[in-house]
Amino acid sequence: MKRILFQAFIVVATAVFVVVPTMAAGNSDASKPVKAITLMPDQPFNPDEAAGMNFGDMRTQFGAVPKPAAAVKLGAVAKAFENEYWRTLKKGMETGAKKLQDRGYDVTIDVRSAQGEGDEMGQLSVVKDMINKRYTALLLSPISDGNLVPGVEEAAKAGIPSINVNDGIINIAPNFVGPRAIQNGELAAEWIAKKLGGKGKTAIVIGMPKAFAARQRTTGFENWMKNNAPGIEIVEKQNADWDRAKAKDLADIWIKKHPDLNAIFCNNDTMALGVQEAVNASGKNILVVGVDGIGEAYDSIKKGEMDATVDSFPFYKGQVAVEVALRILGGQKLPRVIWTPQALIDSTNVNTDAAQIIGWKDPEFSK
Repeated sequence: MKRILFQAFIVVATAVFVVVPTMAAGNSDASKPVKAITLMPDQPFNPDEAAGMNFGDMRTQFGAVPKPAAAVKLGAVAKAFENEYWRTLKKGMETGAKKLQDRGYDVTIDVRSAQGEGDEMGQLSVVKDMINKRYTALLLSPISDGNLVPGVEEAAKAGIPSINVNDGIINIAPNFVGPRAIQNGELAAEWIAKKLGGKGKTAIVIGMPKAFAARQRTTGFENWMKNNAPGIEIVEKQNADWDRAKAKDLADIWIKKHPDLNAIFCNNDTMALGVQEAVNASGKNILVVGVDGIGEAYDSIKKGEMDATVDSFPFYKGQVAVEVALRILGGQKLPRVIWTPQALIDSTNVNTDAAQIIGWKDPEFSK
């Protein structure tokens, strides 16, 4: 008997597995237990290296988006709406929910954010409020890799699944939706190397040091240059915390310090726009490449200022995230990681419709 009890203890301790005999989200019958939630082990996780699946392949393999038997209330928490990227992701999620509603799905979504990209505790408070209101599932883009972990654990106890969207990384979250962040840096490096003919000097403006995307974008850029363009030297790199003014100040210093600087890669477009201000003021011809594909970056490229951005298409990513949530709630056993599209945008394709660039089509819906 002791041996059996010990074995049972080991099985339970292997993973966080929660079955709570309380009211399921959106369910008024308190006698029914909520669906069990299994969290992943709390150990380092890199979705760029996972055995994931492209969103298009997911649609081919799993078919139509399941129609829920009861009302679904999704809660989404972004970093901060002061950044256009997160406002666009919000619009994409709301669009995804609207398309479902138009086809008879009883789905609503509440998309909120923290007060700023440094407001870690405020973001966690938003998550806890959604848990208290018994939302059906959560779509989470944490400010850092750890600040929303307590919320995900609390959600699991309440029987509410959490899906990690874009970045930072929640190690214990069972599902992730987003692009390969390392490819952001690789695409930028390849483009710059081609423009410079494999020789020159570059610099990197890094985002928040604790952010997964910042680390991966920087690593992708550095490794690609090292392996494919050894004639290009990275002379400076420093974080500007996703801040436009800080990025401009860094670029002002670097341009004076390195009069032969050829290019600056920025971990996001907000910082790239600040760097472009410094480049404009210097009167020099320095390539500026960002990441995110926000509207202001597109406008800058069209004006002949910023040179390129790596667009991860947050409008479409938001729709994929909502779709993934419905598939999970419908019982589909998806791989842990679903990758969303991205592409480098420059003067050659800046006027091309995004849907055409990525070959976007809406998913198949249940009748």
